[in-house]
Amino acid sequence: MDTAFWITTGAILALLVLSAFFSGSETALTAASRGKLRSQADKGSKGAELALRITEDNERLIGSVLLGNNLVNILSASLATALFTRLFGQNGIALATMIMTILVLVFAEVLPKTYAITNPESAAAKVSPIIRIVILIFSPIVSAVRSLVRGMLWLFGVRTDPDSHILAVREEIVGAITLGHEGGAVEKEDRDRLLGALDLNERAVEEIMLHRSEIEMLDVDLPPQELLENVLQSAHTRLPLYRNDQENIVGVVHAKDLLRAMYARTQQSDTRADAFSGFNVMDVAMKPYFVPETTTLGEQMRQFLRRHTHFALVVDEYGTLQGLITLEDILEEIVGEITDEFDATEAAPLKRTDGGDWLVDGAMTIRDLNRATDWNLPDDEANTVAGLMIHEAQTIPAAGQVFSFHGFRFEVVARKDNRVTRIKIRPLG
Repeated sequence: MDTAFWITTGAILALLVLSAFFSGSETALTAASRGKLRSQADKGSKGAELALRITEDNERLIGSVLLGNNLVNILSASLATALFTRLFGQNGIALATMIMTILVLVFAEVLPKTYAITNPESAAAKVSPIIRIVILIFSPIVSAVRSLVRGMLWLFGVRTDPDSHILAVREEIVGAITLGHEGGAVEKEDRDRLLGALDLNERAVEEIMLHRSEIEMLDVDLPPQELLENVLQSAHTRLPLYRNDQENIVGVVHAKDLLRAMYARTQQSDTRADAFSGFNVMDVAMKPYFVPETTTLGEQMRQFLRRHTHFALVVDEYGTLQGLITLEDILEEIVGEITDEFDATEAAPLKRTDGGDWLVDGAMTIRDLNRATDWNLPDDEANTVAGLMIHEAQTIPAAGQVFSFHGFRFEVVARKDNRVTRIKIRPLG
């Protein structure tokens, strides 16, 4: 065991330490949460700030780390083979392979990666200054390798996206919330609210609007006293006004504005008949606000906040009235159903029977049903449960008809005219 033996042994051990460093760094930097790193960087952590910068280009980061890791692993294996061959002859090759495999697996792979995964943000902040230097050194080689690989893939008809390293933030958040719920760390209500907020820009107002057949309207030409009676009997504070045809919306009246105006007239008149005489509801009506049915919920909420209004009428591409939407409708997509003293007497859209079936209102949206039951019924072809049933059946089913699709049994409980109003659903199997 001369000087060359100890130098070679020391070099092998040093290379194993480097291999452990590269393996742990790769795990830490890829597993670290960018949100947590941003929080640490905002608190003054230079390491976290540097880790954020070098993880912006994951392809270059992984390429540099892998290049360094493979370089030291191959070099350490070559030195070990030469050392053991010198000591044990040809048998040293097999011995070197076995010993180096154990050393690399335990001390250069499993151990550092286990440490890094336990606290990836802290580890990423610590290793980022050295990894930054490694990236700068290996950057020309990594760029050449990247170009070579893309060129070879291009020959086989595979086109790579230069921006594929950019993290899909929304998908990461959704996945984290879903996994958190499955692991018991996130409650169902919290999961629904968070996912509902994330989905606002993925859904259009036509999916949740109140259909025009259910809109309560007032004829602008009704006598003032009858208008007042209708407003007082309504559970809504804002009502559209139409003239001659319900498609011809000319305004929207707020109950408080109407009552305030009529009260002012009664204070100025001797009799109630004089107060109502000559009253024009259009004097207190607001200009109707129309929105396209394809507007996303996120954009519509921003418009509501910017315009300081909560009420909009939805039209299609031809300007035909399709329904209405309110700010409350959008908020319900996040927090769930919002009820008040006027909603308390309405029938529940979803009810569990003693037999384990679900009684569902046909107008209930598929999204709300999925959220309430944790089902996964598709909502690509229809927005409501009745619409899904009609789409699958390719007809308007009669009461009592039964269908099976998507792993569920659907039975029509009630039908009114051409609308399926009540459905009984039971999972199959």
